[in-house]
Amino acid sequence: RGEEARLDRCRVNNRAHRTKEMGSEWLVVRRGQPFSLLLQCADTLLLAAHHQLALLIQLGECPGMKTRSASAGVRQRGERPILVSDSREQPGKWWFNQQTAQSEVLLSIHSPADAPVGVYSCSEINSLPGLYLYCLDSIGPVLYVFFRSDLVFFASVCALLSAADCVYLADEQLLQEYVLNENGILYQGSWDQITSLPWNFGQFEKGVVDICFEVLDYSPAALKHPEMDMRKRADPVYVSRTITAMVNANDDRGVVLGRWDGDYGDGVAPTRWTGSIPILRRWSEGGTQRVRYGQCWVFSAVACTILRCLGIPTRCVTNYSSAHDTEGNVSVDFLFNEHLENVSEGRKDMIWNYHCWVESWMRREDLPKGYDGWQVLDPTPQERSDGVYCCGPCPVLAVREGEVGMKYDTTFVFSEVNADLICWMVRPDGERTRVSTNSDTVGRNISTKSAYGDYREDITANYKYPEGSLMEREVYRKAGKRVSRPDGGSGQLVLSIKHTQAVHGTDFDVFVEVHNIGREDTLAQLTVMSSGVILWQICNSFVHGLLVNSFPLLTHCPLAHKEVMRLRYEHYGACVTEHNLIRVTALLQDSGQHVVLREVNIPLKMPRLFVKVIGEAVVSRRLMALISFTNPLPVTLKRGVFTVEGAGLTGAQEIGDIGPGQEVAVKFSFKPIRAGIRKLVVDFDSDILRDVKGEAMIIVRKKSSENA
Repeated sequence: RGEEARLDRCRVNNRAHRTKEMGSEWLVVRRGQPFSLLLQCADTLLLAAHHQLALLIQLGECPGMKTRSASAGVRQRGERPILVSDSREQPGKWWFNQQTAQSEVLLSIHSPADAPVGVYSCSEINSLPGLYLYCLDSIGPVLYVFFRSDLVFFASVCALLSAADCVYLADEQLLQEYVLNENGILYQGSWDQITSLPWNFGQFEKGVVDICFEVLDYSPAALKHPEMDMRKRADPVYVSRTITAMVNANDDRGVVLGRWDGDYGDGVAPTRWTGSIPILRRWSEGGTQRVRYGQCWVFSAVACTILRCLGIPTRCVTNYSSAHDTEGNVSVDFLFNEHLENVSEGRKDMIWNYHCWVESWMRREDLPKGYDGWQVLDPTPQERSDGVYCCGPCPVLAVREGEVGMKYDTTFVFSEVNADLICWMVRPDGERTRVSTNSDTVGRNISTKSAYGDYREDITANYKYPEGSLMEREVYRKAGKRVSRPDGGSGQLVLSIKHTQAVHGTDFDVFVEVHNIGREDTLAQLTVMSSGVILWQICNSFVHGLLVNSFPLLTHCPLAHKEVMRLRYEHYGACVTEHNLIRVTALLQDSGQHVVLREVNIPLKMPRLFVKVIGEAVVSRRLMALISFTNPLPVTLKRGVFTVEGAGLTGAQEIGDIGPGQEVAVKFSFKPIRAGIRKLVVDFDSDILRDVKGEAMIIVRKKSSENA
């Protein structure tokens, strides 16, 4: 029918399948939902009533996919040929019906709701040389042709409208957010001072669906056992677990390499990324070489992009005070000496200030009834699962109920949200004393972006019963850990830490209070340390010590004693890492050698960028974005760089040095390539101030001719 007719048919199908945002250059359809092909035969005799048409559908790797060129043919590795005949509805199978008018045939092709996701090729039926006739049992001649030089390529992803699909989500509002929304919000900071990070998922950007299939094709299973891999791609449990393993580059030709030590000179600092698309394109265009570098929110956001692109409803989740239990004992154990130094040996338990993963919605046909719904998937490489750095899918319901035997990795996820924190004091002679046991430290304010607007939704109740409740402690016991009381602590002294608002670049106060709730005055020694923190080492080791104070005190019953520490920028500025956190640790020992230890992590409030879009936003019409920023620090910022992403734009602009209190403004020009609600995400980084963000929403209209 010609190229224009082919593109028109792609547009019709992609619009019906809600994949039109992926473009109209090729066919992207959702399984379980019919799509149409229009065929034309030069020889109408071949369409006689006594002939039966048939299609050959093949699922396999197609080297010509990215260029849409069929001349390279289809590689035999991993192909699964499917013969499709004209018939009535056949549940669970491929079938088509046809309408014939003169030399044209309109085929309506139906795929099963559990068809493997991937790239397919379909033989085109016509009367060109190369026609083969086959007989199929006794039902008459079958018109069957397979042209290696004239293939129809299409991609199949998970369904939106078929209730038979394992990832079907009935609520349209949720579907719009968790499959179709290209913009999102990631949550960072700390449990008591939550911050938001705008992110461009961009799952419908040009070429992204190609890259998503490429990620699947380069998994170890696909390379070693392609036929088995193709067959299993019908199962969202298998697909999501594969993606979780492939997003990190620890075991395979995965996408992102993680790094947490602050040394990013041979790559991109994790805080520089504002969207998934530059990462995925860099990986693909670089010959599947790992992209440097990422941390938990980057891993989760890239996984969200891929899973949404494949049609699996997915959302990003942040767990505050997230435990990393290396021993599988549902507790996090910290060992300190009398100088507040961590003396743990070997692999250490830790608590992340926050940790990000994703949840995907699916039926769990591999588990007993009742575990459908949201499943935890964590692509950050923390622990191995079946020998590979991946985690999940793990039913959220199994976590809440303490059913740690449900696959996959439920014990680990349970610990992340509900482990007890146990602190031990190690004496010079090696003797250990349990200082404290806290059951309410881990798993706070578990957060995700609401499906109903740009605001935070707290989903902690999905993961655990109210902290400290009888049911929560019962579930903890059920998970296999006895609830124990602290060995140390007199029960008479209570230690707490508070602080004023901490703004990066200013001085702020920290208040350490000791309450004597007993009946007698008590002598005690109070030691306070503040330090800069690397995200993954929170509560685990000290980095860049800033200030240590140690002094005796007499606590009067029933009064409170308060010590005030002023943290000055001139002291902490050079020690703060890119995560902009200050940790304060206080150790209290009374005359009876009872010990109390408390820690808080203080996020430094960051400045914001101001972004203003100038002009009317119309597809293919140039727009201007004005970005302004004022240096809040009393020192000069060097090597300042603005990075802008979104609405079809990715670019960077260097601005050099910015003096104390100096305001700078830059302009970016760009052309929106697609209509709809778009978001510009802007990042600013310099030598000592990083991860400064700004954003602007844009409503892009179609051209006037398109509106008509």
